[in-house]
Amino acid sequence: MQGLLTKMLLLSGLLIAAGCSSVQVDDYADNKPVLDPQTFFDGQLSAHGVIKDRGGKVIRYFNVDIKAYWRDGIGTLEEDFVFDDGEQDRRVWTLTPSGKDRYIGTAGDVVGDGQVSIAGNSMFLDYVLRIPYGDGTLDLRIDDRMYLVSPDVLINESRMIKFGFDVGEILLVIRREPGAGAQET
Repeated sequence: MQGLLTKMLLLSGLLIAAGCSSVQVDDYADNKPVLDPQTFFDGQLSAHGVIKDRGGKVIRYFNVDIKAYWRDGIGTLEEDFVFDDGEQDRRVWTLTPSGKDRYIGTAGDVVGDGQVSIAGNSMFLDYVLRIPYGDGTLDLRIDDRMYLVSPDVLINESRMIKFGFDVGEILLVIRREPGAGAQET
């Protein structure tokens, strides 16, 4: 009887561990089209998205004009946001190579360094974003996952996390503007 109980506990533990494993960027290593950040994030892009609260309700809409370019292997993405309530914001990302298929991402409202990993058609970015909240600010961990679905279209989904709990989600589409060049497959 004790042997059966031990086996059941071991099996339960393995099932729980398997269920807790998270998706890694390397899971997409064979997916096409291959995302080359220096090709996709070069030229004029636009983004269109929504912000959802923790219950899944859309609470804001936004559009972004993005000017992206590379100099000496370092990428810059100048993002100009316009929200549905008229608020405007600007974020300038700098992407610095840090190894094969890896970059460090920094921006003015990002706390510390963001970690960027790329494989196949995917790019994952993990960072802490400081946002205005009430009379102060709030730091949220952002789990950003991007998937190139065609040479000129990238889908981005982001989880916003505080104290280990999901507190919101961002969904957006980034599109290379006509004439911005073509992503190779």
